[in-house]
Amino acid sequence: MLEEISNELGLDAKRREGEAALYGPKLDFMFKDALGREVQIPTVQLDFATPKRFELVYTDSHGEKNHPVMVHRAILGSYERFMMLLIEHYAGAFPLWLAPEQVRIVPVADAFMDYARKVEEKLKEEGFRVSVDDGSESFSKKIRNAEVQKVPYILILGEKEEKAGSVNVREFKTKEQYEMKVKEFVEKLTEVREKKW
Repeated sequence: MLEEISNELGLDAKRREGEAALYGPKLDFMFKDALGREVQIPTVQLDFATPKRFELVYTDSHGEKNHPVMVHRAILGSYERFMMLLIEHYAGAFPLWLAPEQVRIVPVADAFMDYARKVEEKLKEEGFRVSVDDGSESFSKKIRNAEVQKVPYILILGEKEEKAGSVNVREFKTKEQYEMKVKEFVEKLTEVREKKW
């Protein structure tokens, strides 16, 4: 059955007799990881044993009792392995749509904390994962922390930005630095997120 389905879908499956399959035949989907190693992620396996053990039956069209066949599927493999592969693939520098923290706001001094909170609120309203660094470290240490943590966008806010209603942006991926109005930044981020750049 699995072979027929595989052929029908053009999966170019290779038959490998005797590999570790606990319940019955299975399809493993192999991928190359960031280091070029072949790893198995998704799997679909037929299980003939468990329905019998639990005495599961159904009545077929001829009125006969039969044991069903269970299908085990792990679309991402184990979540832990899948996350490890993603982290390894992106070297921890996730694209915006995937990053756990998408934007870090760093005010140059405590005097600009209120403005930072307003910008944070605006970004959160648009569904972005954002935080304000209100810690006690120096300004340069805060910037360094965000870069080490590979936050995709760092916003630096000071007097000039507050007066202009703008943000000074540092992109982790491109290392570009530029200033733009908050509204324009939100529009740009929305486009990047939607296109999954």
